[in-house]
Amino acid sequence: MIVRTLPDAEKTGRRIVSPDGNWESTRLLLKGDNMGFSFHITTIYQGADFQMHYQNHLESVYCISGEGEVETLDDGNKYPVSPGTIYILDKHDKHILRAFKEMKMACVFNPPVHGKEVHKTDGAYELISEMVTD
Repeated sequence: MIVRTLPDAEKTGRRIVSPDGNWESTRLLLKGDNMGFSFHITTIYQGADFQMHYQNHLESVYCISGEGEVETLDDGNKYPVSPGTIYILDKHDKHILRAFKEMKMACVFNPPVHGKEVHKTDGAYELISEMVTD
């Protein structure tokens, strides 16, 4: 059994802050945990407005708190995001996430991430071979 707490994980290398200042993410479950997916608690800072395109991952995102919207770029549809909303990027959707109020999100990635990934300029996670084990 694996047991971790968010406050403890936030004090380790599992907490990643984006270089662009849009978000921070504590990766509670990673590839090295051998579960087949990773699980993160991510904070999207108020005013964040950025494009992502997970070309190598599928992601589901559940909003715990805050308010914003996600826009799918292929069709221009905008979806409100508030507590209780889940959005699922099941087609490697190119999208923009906007935070009107700071948002706390629970995120699941398949395949799992290693732990140090941040978004590249194309909005995808970079490929990293090292694992975080803290």
